[in-house]
Amino acid sequence: MNHSLIGRGPLSRRGLLAGAGALALAGVSACDSNRPAPDSSDEPADPNAPSQGSLEWAVAGDWRAADRARDVYRHPIETLNFFGLAPRMTVIEFWPGAGWWTEILAPYLAANGGTLYAATFQNTPESDQSLNQIVARFENRFASNRRLYGDVRISEFGPTSGPVAPEASADLVMFMRNLHNWMAAGIAEKAFADAYAALKPGGVLGIEQHRADAGAVQDPVAANGYVQEAFVKQLAAEAGFAFVAASEANANPADTKDHPFGVWTLPPQSLTAPRGDPPDPEFDRSAYDAIGESDRMTLKFRKPE
Repeated sequence: MNHSLIGRGPLSRRGLLAGAGALALAGVSACDSNRPAPDSSDEPADPNAPSQGSLEWAVAGDWRAADRARDVYRHPIETLNFFGLAPRMTVIEFWPGAGWWTEILAPYLAANGGTLYAATFQNTPESDQSLNQIVARFENRFASNRRLYGDVRISEFGPTSGPVAPEASADLVMFMRNLHNWMAAGIAEKAFADAYAALKPGGVLGIEQHRADAGAVQDPVAANGYVQEAFVKQLAAEAGFAFVAASEANANPADTKDHPFGVWTLPPQSLTAPRGDPPDPEFDRSAYDAIGESDRMTLKFRKPE
């Protein structure tokens, strides 16, 4: 790969554990993966409620009650419409964590004849036990109500994983706030290659990622969690993808991107001390809570026909 946009620095597999652990913590804090999912067969009492099976219905579902507060920052309807989500699609979500996006995608696709693959953390000899527990909770959660969630197909993505889905089978692949983790682990290029192999010709790769300011040298391990948009486009192009469009749906101009504990200083992580250290009760969070969640790029790429 031509690293024309990055500085030099070591890449190690150990970064997979640190980055994935942070992702897992963020997902678990956002939702209770052990709560029972409601039965989706009940007709909504409100005549103005979204029609069952629509994207609006999936986003408004009672099963998302614990996670809906983040919609103001994550804009699920705008983001998924931008990516082109549609009935009968086969979708692959890389590293779904506790399932914030899965709880929207799974009911929608189950109601509309689609298929969802969840490419979870790869179980390797280096895997932290907490990551295996995250995957187990994820699997149990989405197997708990197949009438609502359908049959979510579990695969793996990691340093030595195989195909995330059958070759050329997917209509849409989603990378949602994970590129910094993969850069830290040295597997960002593998993520793009695996996505390219799984997509049909004409299929879409949708990316949401914490956005670094343009013009600086890209940290190769993205230690603060932010990645330059130009670097993401370079990675995609070198894997064979064509850039389609960018959306500002998840932009946050208030994010100064100079936080003491990286992007994890902001909600939903809301760190008050470096990752791995105990919380600092004296740390003043007011300025960071006022910013809200990070400034994020939202990009759409296509595998050529």
